Amino acid sequence: MVMYLAIALVFVIGYLAIALEHPLHINKAASALVTGVLIWVLLMVGQHELLPTSAEAGPEVITEQLLHHLGDIASILFFLMGAMTIVELVDAHEGFRVITDRITGTNKVTLMWVLSVITFFLSAALDNMTTAIVVCALLRKLIKDRNDLWTFAGMVIIAANAGGAWSPIGDVTTIMLWIGGQVTAANIIAKLIVPSLVCLVLPLIWFSFTFKGTIQRPELASEQNEGHKSVSPGQQKMVLLLGLLALLGVPLFKTYTHLPPYMGILLGLGILWIVTELMHKNSIETDKGHLMVTSVLRRIDVPSVLFFLGILTAVAGLQVAGHLTDTAHLLDEKLGSMYAVNTVIGVLSSVVDNVPLVAAAMGMYPMTQFHVDHPFWELLAYCAGTGGSILIIGSAAGVATMGILGIDFVWYLRRMAFPAALGYFGGIITFWLMWHNVH
Repeated sequence: MVMYLAIALVFVIGYLAIALEHPLHINKAASALVTGVLIWVLLMVGQHELLPTSAEAGPEVITEQLLHHLGDIASILFFLMGAMTIVELVDAHEGFRVITDRITGTNKVTLMWVLSVITFFLSAALDNMTTAIVVCALLRKLIKDRNDLWTFAGMVIIAANAGGAWSPIGDVTTIMLWIGGQVTAANIIAKLIVPSLVCLVLPLIWFSFTFKGTIQRPELASEQNEGHKSVSPGQQKMVLLLGLLALLGVPLFKTYTHLPPYMGILLGLGILWIVTELMHKNSIETDKGHLMVTSVLRRIDVPSVLFFLGILTAVAGLQVAGHLTDTAHLLDEKLGSMYAVNTVIGVLSSVVDNVPLVAAAMGMYPMTQFHVDHPFWELLAYCAGTGGSILIIGSAAGVATMGILGIDFVWYLRRMAFPAALGYFGGIITFWLMWHNVH
């Protein structure tokens, strides 16, 4: 019991250090890495107390568990790094100007509605993390003021998570339920598209009344590439097209090869790398240096990747120690109602990763209790997918955005938590009104 409580305490302290990154002047990646490693150290030291059934096996059991979880974590990290590199490569070739030059409106509310709706549907086709990375790259080109940029990015996180929830390929938890046989593709779309739209529209309505004025465009970064030859319009369009194909092709790659998504993103990156090397092979070194993948890789936010590694390692430790399964059982025991259980799971998913929470729920509730396409599974997909928007580190889209734009945890909590919660609870009420009498 001592080790069990010690692990929980380490996680809470680590989480507070992440949340208070700016007042403490300690990078969140450092806090996350220390938290993740300490939890596994405590797991190793207290294995006989925490895992009594493995008392004879020794350290090998914990090491095996760590390697098992590391595989899942690495697949997310490689996907994130691949997607960020593709986006940065398109950005270096000024590919996003093809899109941003066509966005002429400066009204904050109108632009927020347009970008949020695009994000919502793009997230359903791609996935929420990739969509957030792409749209954040666009936002950097559109908005100068930091507060406005972060507010738009917060709405992108909400829109990406809402869009991912109703699509069988839009969010990792929905994919888990779809592959596990708990939901079917057509049914999850039919049941969740309206609640997910409500989850998007309510925060947009909130900002329509509280977020007035016009955006200020950043100056064209001509000085950034001073001394560099400008990219031709043909090269801009080609790299943008290949970049979008690499990102949009991932779901198709996964469907036809049955390989994990990160393999698809690495294939796309490799092809784009070869094309850009050939594209600039006749350019002089000073002209092409900033356009090469080797240069672009230096712009990838490595601290964000390490932060992701630390926080996912910490949550994996909580899963092995039994904290998440115990939480799921406690919810079931104390709340009973499937609406209450799923609502709390969604809120919890803003604090810890939603994947182990959904995995715990899938293991706890057999298919004999809740059949295929039962409202329980549908609501679980919605809550786990959208509840993470309440805190910025509650979803992959949020963590990716936090890394790309440097959004402060406390700023997001003050500015975005209420509209995100408004949409989240609004969607749950909508689901209840639509489906609670349908058996």
